[in-house]
Amino acid sequence: MTTLADRTIAALRTTRDELAPFVRGLDAADLTRPSGCSEWTVAQVLSHLGSGAEIGLAALRAAQDGRDTPGQDFNHSVWDRWNAKAPEEQAEDFLSADADIVSAYESLDADARERLQIKLGFLPMPGSVALVAGMRLNEAALHAWDVEVAFDPEATVARDAAGVLIDLYTGPLDFMIGFIGRSDALDPRLATTLRVETTDPERVLGLTLGETVGFSEAPERADVTLTLPGESWTRLLGGRLAPGHTPPSVTVTGDGVTLDDLRRVFPGI
Repeated sequence: MTTLADRTIAALRTTRDELAPFVRGLDAADLTRPSGCSEWTVAQVLSHLGSGAEIGLAALRAAQDGRDTPGQDFNHSVWDRWNAKAPEEQAEDFLSADADIVSAYESLDADARERLQIKLGFLPMPGSVALVAGMRLNEAALHAWDVEVAFDPEATVARDAAGVLIDLYTGPLDFMIGFIGRSDALDPRLATTLRVETTDPERVLGLTLGETVGFSEAPERADVTLTLPGESWTRLLGGRLAPGHTPPSVTVTGDGVTLDDLRRVFPGI
């Protein structure tokens, strides 16, 4: 039986396999272009992904060995080292670090994928492989888009990654929605539960907007219905569905909450 951890690890592989040849084709000028992250160049996005892969691999190895996860001093040393690299080094070393962490997850057997608990310094308790690999997939998929959109304004998140992320957001990563969602960005009078209908893949979700932001059962009859491709849903939650990058198939029907309201609720981090 294919588990959510299996699907997450497979999506990490396809995300890497699609991004790596693209990165290998970039020249020095390409790497210094502004990326989809407004404050980072393409190379800086790759550096962030590379340093994150190195830190994530250290946490995974520590869990496998029964050791404590390296602390913040280790993390800062990794970030400082990657930040000091030249853009070409950041791109080349990203390819190596990303390959290492994807291969490490792929090497986990079925028992480890089900039972291993990985400690992360910013979470109150250890997380499952699906959770921790899912956090990596969330970063990898969205930052891959940040790189590609620098060259193609119609870039999208890969379908398989988007499908897995939708299920992760309502599963192991559901805690993230309350963290990334800005409940104070919405007029309290507009508090409601939206019906969210995604295509490719097809899912029906409930999104509650009020004093907090979170998922719920999808209402059969809702004041507002959001319909959009699955990849656009992942980009909306990640603060990457600006008007210039919104396909015409994204629609909001009903009274009250608009797509611009949702963009303010999910500004990205």
